[in-house]
Amino acid sequence: MIFESDKLKLEEVGTVYLSAACDCLICRDLNMGGSTMYTVLRVSDHEIVKKLISIFDENRGSEKVLVESFSTDGVHIFVFPYRRERALDEFYMGDTMPLTRCEDICINLILACMTSGLPWPYLYLVLEQHKLNINRDDSIFLNYGVELKDLDPEKKEKDCVVACARVLLKLLESKADQKADSYTLLSKKIENQSYNKFTELYRDVRIAAVSKGKQGILTRIRRWLSARKDRFLGLIFWLSLILVIIALAMLLSNLVLGDIPWLRLFVNNFKNIGTESLLQ
Repeated sequence: MIFESDKLKLEEVGTVYLSAACDCLICRDLNMGGSTMYTVLRVSDHEIVKKLISIFDENRGSEKVLVESFSTDGVHIFVFPYRRERALDEFYMGDTMPLTRCEDICINLILACMTSGLPWPYLYLVLEQHKLNINRDDSIFLNYGVELKDLDPEKKEKDCVVACARVLLKLLESKADQKADSYTLLSKKIENQSYNKFTELYRDVRIAAVSKGKQGILTRIRRWLSARKDRFLGLIFWLSLILVIIALAMLLSNLVLGDIPWLRLFVNNFKNIGTESLLQ
């Protein structure tokens, strides 16, 4: 299916979800040769369309997030940037990470929310539905393909901060037995509904975070190894593959020739030196 506006000619190439209220699709722009991808919400519920248009119109900083908005064939199309997902829920390994790295990821999540440019009601859905992704360098980026049936235009920054704080608490949960000050502080403030702004949440996590200057040498080594875990696993995989190929080659050579010719290089190499035999 193709959706066309004055600027875009979008061809559907994938489906994230389908629902009665709206559909989330992955589309490519044929006007750009198909190289540029977008997250597209196809909304058929007219009440949701009005709410969504209204909250984006009120948020003047959202122009870079909402690429295009137009009606076609009785539905409304909302176009957002697309990035391949790397879900935080799947790639965050808090049990194996040092506390300092977990706290850094929490801070990165707060910064991603503060700089998202999304209206508060939309950001609230992103946080509540865990549309959060983590890069290999531990930076965080958001996914815009939310389910819109629970869209509430009354949600404010306070609601988003509390939702974000709950996500942070979950990320730090595995560190609760380490007397993590950040976890303790978040627990108390969430219980009291104390947060109103992201700057308050950012300040608390920064202040309570473990000082990197106080880390021991073993902690630093573990942190360095943990940050490069993917590279080590990749290296181990390729080394294992090479060893398997060598073993198969030896087996086939032995089955076909009854011998492994190239192993002779390492057997009786020095039986003769010149005209003299060392075996006599």
